[in-house]
Amino acid sequence: MKEVSAIKLSKVPEVTLAFWIIKIAATTLGETGGDAVSMSMNLGYLVGTAIFAAIFLIAVLAQIKKENFHPFQYWTTIVATTTVGTTLADFADHSLGIGYAGGSSLLFFLLIVSFAIWHRSLGTVSVSAITSAKAETFYWVTIMFSQTLGTALGDWTADTAGLGYVGGALVFSGLLALIAAAYFWTKASRTILFWAAFIITRPLGATLGDFLDKPLVSGGLALSRYSASAVLIVFMLICILLFKQRAGKQH
Repeated sequence: MKEVSAIKLSKVPEVTLAFWIIKIAATTLGETGGDAVSMSMNLGYLVGTAIFAAIFLIAVLAQIKKENFHPFQYWTTIVATTTVGTTLADFADHSLGIGYAGGSSLLFFLLIVSFAIWHRSLGTVSVSAITSAKAETFYWVTIMFSQTLGTALGDWTADTAGLGYVGGALVFSGLLALIAAAYFWTKASRTILFWAAFIITRPLGATLGDFLDKPLVSGGLALSRYSASAVLIVFMLICILLFKQRAGKQH
């Protein structure tokens, strides 16, 4: 009798078009939501980071304790990483005075270190292998660094590089298109392509979020951060309910 290989379900969803649509919405929400707390509420970057860091820790611990994949729990945790990433990057760039270039370089280094330790410890950084608490801990720490790096990159592109929010969004959209082309027409590592796309969606969301809520004189639409965040939340909820997501599989 032929043995049937055991299939382990990952704690993260299958990577589909719906995944990327929701991810971009989540990263945009992270920008508008983070700015709403630190700027619109005038709490500052440090207090905003402390608030979102606490939410991030609670969300991650709750996610890790779950035995199976739950869409709402997963995307709540993703949003928590984007909001803390927004305020943390702004705190490093502005309050610490290291600038966008300095902040991006530091965060890129931390991201690479996170990947290296993860790979050395478990032998893979593939999202299909997120089937243990240890792997999931590495996953969320790495995501937090990638979200923070993405915020700094988005701000650097729009402000320091002088491309503006629309120009920045077009640049990162173009990079995503190139990654998609590599996925469909080359044999490049799917793990590398996934993480490249995952990281790039964050600065895309950052520039889109800034485009929505920054003043008209700065190239934004000057929309309320609260209303923009509310619309993005509703959009995400509709997508999660409309596009049924399943846990990824590892054979």
